[in-house]
Amino acid sequence: MISIYGYITEYMGTAYTGQGVQHKYKELLAESKKTIFLKCLPTHSLSQVLNDLAVYFVNRGYAVDRFMNPGHVDKTDALFIKELELFILQASHPVSFEPTDLGSRHKVFCFYDVYHQDQLLHRHDEVSRLIKEEGSRFEKSLSLLQKAKAIHDEWEAVNIARMDWARHEEIIEEVKQEIFGTIELAKPAHISHRIVGSLSAGSAHDFIPSITKRVKRRLLIKGLPGTGKSTMMRALGDEAKRRGVDVLYGWCGLDPASIDLVLFPELSVCVFDSTQPHAYDAESPRDELVDIVPLCAEDEQSEKLIEDIRHRYQKAIGEAGKNMQLAVQAQNTARIQMDRALNIELFEKKLQGLYAFIKELEEK
Repeated sequence: MISIYGYITEYMGTAYTGQGVQHKYKELLAESKKTIFLKCLPTHSLSQVLNDLAVYFVNRGYAVDRFMNPGHVDKTDALFIKELELFILQASHPVSFEPTDLGSRHKVFCFYDVYHQDQLLHRHDEVSRLIKEEGSRFEKSLSLLQKAKAIHDEWEAVNIARMDWARHEEIIEEVKQEIFGTIELAKPAHISHRIVGSLSAGSAHDFIPSITKRVKRRLLIKGLPGTGKSTMMRALGDEAKRRGVDVLYGWCGLDPASIDLVLFPELSVCVFDSTQPHAYDAESPRDELVDIVPLCAEDEQSEKLIEDIRHRYQKAIGEAGKNMQLAVQAQNTARIQMDRALNIELFEKKLQGLYAFIKELEEK
């Protein structure tokens, strides 16, 4: 039964990490009954189209996942409408996707031809220069993120060696019991994955407030690098799956193998890493702290090692952020230049076809 009013939950569409540009779109492409591919030049114009569609679906009572651009966190790259199992995405930027099931599950709307060609030609040299600058800066930023990830691994190794892992296991079992109790659901668990944050223009950005704003209980994990925060959340996710409870895993940039958030929507419970770069503190009665910092023994030699590691890590992250900021500036300027060459009449005509197609899907 569709509620009177829907809602929007925001996630990051893609992430810039120590292993390159990452996304979680393949899962949505696989499970969606219908995917609409919007093929286009690098543009901001389709972001507003997707925002308008998000409002349209919310006003009709649907829950909408909105995926934001990591370089421009106010710009939308994709939408997933859960009840309709409908996925709509800009399929050319920042990551290119091609339809594999045309005529059935996949539909393409092409916007390459909605420009004044003479105006594009006039801007060609400037746009080409900006795109080259963007690519160079992105490449440098990703290289620095890879370096930062290697340094962070050193940091984790120091802490791993001085952790009380036996007590860590006990805490995991205690949290399992607190969350799940005797719950056993007679169904298979649905497992999904989302990106909750990424390095953006100059700094990290996450959407944890949006993801957790409707849950009744939030468990905020406090812990040092390498002290088992991801391990704890993975264990909780495994327990939920065993009991038939749906699980949403979330992670942030730098390390795409780590888990930064685990949400159990049927229980209205979310557990997440609340330390840097997404530091949060308990702010309401629904919040509880799970503090594993004391499990990491203090010693002078380790602290000296970590001081040096922290300095090198912050330097690499800072340089990555600066290059990312310059890349995003060049990208933004190039997109503005191309959007100025947009043929509004042709663009609006193409949109009418898109809107008509979406209405047909709703009526089926």
